[in-house]
Formats: sequence, structure tokens, C-alpha cells
Amino acid sequence: MSWEEVLGRVSFINCDPVFHGIGEKWNVLAAPPSWLTGHLLRRDCITAPIPTADFALHHDKLVLLPKIGIVGREKVGSVLLFGNREIDSMRDIALPSDSSTSRMLMHWILENRKLDPRLVEMGPDIDSMLERCDGALIIGDRAISASLQYPELVKMDLGREWSKLTGFPMVFGVFAARKDSPIDKVNEACEVMIAQYDQFLSDPDVRKSVIASASKKVGLSIKRIERYFEYEVSNMLEDESISGLNLFLDRVYGISTEGSWLT
Repeated sequence: MSWEEVLGRVSFINCDPVFHGIGEKWNVLAAPPSWLTGHLLRRDCITAPIPTADFALHHDKLVLLPKIGIVGREKVGSVLLFGNREIDSMRDIALPSDSSTSRMLMHWILENRKLDPRLVEMGPDIDSMLERCDGALIIGDRAISASLQYPELVKMDLGREWSKLTGFPMVFGVFAARKDSPIDKVNEACEVMIAQYDQFLSDPDVRKSVIASASKKVGLSIKRIERYFEYEVSNMLEDESISGLNLFLDRVYGISTEGSWLT
């Protein structure tokens, strides 16, 4: 199968509503968020949801897909700081190696609070991270599971903190394509993914199927997954989300999305 018929996707459940039952025409390449950027740049796939921070670093080579993203609502539930002490007294924080956006958001929040703990990049394992450091930033399905296993260790939801400080949702990931990709293929991929998400929102049977599959995949209850998709994460880029995206890119990287959208 040609790379033009391959869709990159995050290997966490936050993209399941977009890719569940995507159809036989498309092959799906699942990988951690930061790996997808490399796959996209190497032409292993036609589109992929990549960390917002990675788009900032490669915005000269990439185009943004409209209407679709990985958006934290007021509380995101899957980008969490765990710790044995409160954030203001943490001497060091372990940062995961699998998401550049969450790491940059953690940097921004610490600067905003005028805190300067030592930051240590580690593999995303909460037990080993907290053995070495006072705090551990965990993302994705691991964060949801860890919050149920160690609720007393959850010290901050980074999506909620961003929303509290800025008034906007946090866009953790954007769907992107190379600027030199065949525009008809990119548009086709974009339309298919948006249609899948619209079906998840509008068809109770599809929604039930996606939630059951995600629950089985990560070993969490149906009710927990329902709450996650209903209140914590969205794959729809709306006006407020785009404002949040622009604010993050401006404040952290000094760039804007003007001229970067697929047309």
C-alpha cells in the first residue's frame, strides 16, 4: 500500500472516535505522539495527529487540517502531574519521552508559577519516575489508569491548569500533512476522518462500539471511558480551540497558524 493511503494515528484511545472502523481503503499506522512526527516527515503516512509542539518546530514543512485535533476540554484527564508532594515544593519532575507538547506545557506552567525544579526526561513509567523524582508527568492511557490506581498522587491536570490561566481549551495535538503531499489525497483523508468523528457524535450505536472497544483496550470501565469522551477530550477543533491553539503557539513559540491551514 502506498504511503498516500496510510493514516497516522496516536496509539492512545484519544483518537479512537476518529479511527474506529475507518474502512478497508486506508491503512492505519499507530504510534506514540512524538514518533508520528517523524513518520509524517518521512512520508510513511499522508496525515497524522502530531504534538502541537512538533508542528511549531516544523511549521515550514507542514499544513494543518481544519476541524479536527486532540483537544482537552476544561479538564483533560490524560495529561497529569503525579507526585509525592505539592508542585510548589517539588525539587525535580520526571518528564515523559513520548510527548513534546505536554513537556512544553509543563515548562510554561512552571515558568508562570515562577518555579524551577530540575526536569528529568525518562520513559513513561510512573513507578520508576517517582522513585527518582518528586513529580512525574504522565500522558495518555497510562495517565488515566494511574489516576485510578493512585488518586492521592494526582497533583495537577495540565489541561485544566491551562484553561484556568488562559480561558481557552488546550490543543495537545493537531492533524497535519506535508505541504508537498498530493492535495487531493490530503483532502480525502481529512473528509474521511471528520466523517468518522461526526458519526461517533451522532450515531449512538457507533459511539457505544467505540467506547466498548476503548474500554477493553485499556482495561477501564465503560463509565470511565464515557466520561473521558464526554467531558475531557474532543477531536473537534472549534473557534475556542483554535484560539487556544494560537495562544499556545504565540506564547511558547512566537508563531501563528496564519497561512498554515489546508484550503
